Amino acid sequence: MISFTSAQLEVWFAAIFATYFWPFVRILALFSSAPLLYHKAIPHRFKVALAAVITFVVAPSLPAASGDMGWLLVQQLLAGLAIGLGLQVTFAAFELAGSLLGLQMGLSFASFIDPQNSHDTPLIGSFLSLMATLVFLAINGHLMMIAGIAESFRVIPVGSAAPSAASIHTLVVLGAEMFRVGLHLALPVLATMLILNLALGVLARAAPQLNIFAVGFPATILIGLASFVLIMPVMAPFLEQALQRGLGLAFSFGK
Repeated sequence: MISFTSAQLEVWFAAIFATYFWPFVRILALFSSAPLLYHKAIPHRFKVALAAVITFVVAPSLPAASGDMGWLLVQQLLAGLAIGLGLQVTFAAFELAGSLLGLQMGLSFASFIDPQNSHDTPLIGSFLSLMATLVFLAINGHLMMIAGIAESFRVIPVGSAAPSAASIHTLVVLGAEMFRVGLHLALPVLATMLILNLALGVLARAAPQLNIFAVGFPATILIGLASFVLIMPVMAPFLEQALQRGLGLAFSFGK
């Protein structure tokens, strides 16, 4: 008959806790903030189960962590949330571009309640976010995200020191990247809208009796949509490059 002492059980439980629990906390924190997985339509049980499966695959190759439990818990939560925030910032660039386009095209009047975020979302921004999601899946971004999780334990080991100034700077660079990508994506249509507004201004001065609002508003929407359709063939490669760069920046946190 096999028997165990309470001391042996305590040692085994402590080893299992130190090996599996902390990686599980980081992975689950990432899944709670990463694109696609943070969606309310995905059940919490699925997130927990997926985090547990990845933990059982990754954790045996990691050294057991030791130290203050409070600091370890905070570190894993911050590491997972920071990586997820970095990925979310990449997708926020496309919503920013959609907001700029909708404002210039006159489509900011037409918005709908997004059940995911519970606030008004511009139509063009929702369309670009959907395109970014499809491109993200097409380039196997979900697999790259899982591979990045495993790599994060090498870059930021469990129980390591606090993030350096370079790590914090990476998050700042991600914020700047969001505005750069959003502006570059919207720039062709914004330039077209600028030329159209200049033409409407000249037309209003040349023909004061013309109702510029009755003519300009439909023209802005039609020409804006037409220019948006024209740049769509080159939009997918741009989205792919932006997502790959965003993934690289997000998982470089801690280097």
